[in-house]
Amino acid sequence: MTTIPGPKALVPFVSVDHMMQLVHRIGIRQMFRGIAAEIERDFQRWEKFDKTARIPAHHEHGVIELMPTADGEIYGFKYVNGHPRNARDGLQTVTAFGVLSDLATGYPILLSEMTILTALRTAAMSALTASYLAPKGSKVMAMIGNGAQSEFQSLAMQEIVGIDTVRLWDADPRATEKAARNLAGQGLTIVSCATAEEAIQGAQIITTATADKRNNTILTDNMVGQGVHLNAVGGDSPGKTELARGIVEKSTIFVEFPPQSRIEGEVQQMPPDHPVTELWQVMSGTAPGRISAEQVTLFDSVGFAVEDFAALRFVRGKALETGLHADLDMIADPDDPRDLYGMLMRAAP
Repeated sequence: MTTIPGPKALVPFVSVDHMMQLVHRIGIRQMFRGIAAEIERDFQRWEKFDKTARIPAHHEHGVIELMPTADGEIYGFKYVNGHPRNARDGLQTVTAFGVLSDLATGYPILLSEMTILTALRTAAMSALTASYLAPKGSKVMAMIGNGAQSEFQSLAMQEIVGIDTVRLWDADPRATEKAARNLAGQGLTIVSCATAEEAIQGAQIITTATADKRNNTILTDNMVGQGVHLNAVGGDSPGKTELARGIVEKSTIFVEFPPQSRIEGEVQQMPPDHPVTELWQVMSGTAPGRISAEQVTLFDSVGFAVEDFAALRFVRGKALETGLHADLDMIADPDDPRDLYGMLMRAAP
């Protein structure tokens, strides 16, 4: 349970620098484990949350979204963008920040960067889900798309699932070189591949994380055989997919929140009544995950507000514990709450 301070408290702010220090203080692997554990606990109490699909503002070059939720005590939201063409201008394709607030007073209790935290959360969610759905004893992952998310995905899968080999491929060989360089010395066998077909050879887990905002076919139907787990991370907005329809048709599909996934995920290619299983049901034991060695499972990952809520709660606890935050004076606090004008006038030079 999150301890909520009195309304006169300053607001803890976790900057990019603080977040990087937290990761190094705690360790990136423990960050993955801690965030995954918080997500799992929140998915197991899913019915306590207010849930809504994220609220988008679309542009031809990308999208800005708000992702809100609340659990009856705390309200949280994330502001996040996705602009694939930013990379050509030397900008991040995804940036984000998040807020937690006390529902009883409306006062914010955390402001945090979420560009780094979203990468950590997305990878933790992928690995947590794979721990339920991937074939037992999975050791090899194909990482299709070697951009900003690839190293996080690889290390989270290593820590939580136990993979020991990552087979890398990207349409841009420089991205693969970057990922291989960053993953060197992490205890993983790194194989750089010339094609997507080569990358998926021998992989029990196939992760796709590409950025183009279009209906893409990174994997064709004949590339995916029986018994694999697909972790489709890149499709996260209308008109943006990565998998051939035939792959989706033959997969058992697991989603976070169907009203959002059917708009933004791989399942947007299917009829509105195409069957999906909600992950909260799997994590709470009310629905099965993988049921056979031959089954193709698909985590149609689009990201949902409850995951960000869990990550923000985890970071708030660690920031207060370590002191790695600043205190922001962002709430007007007059002695008489009805005399805001008087407070303003008394501040005159």
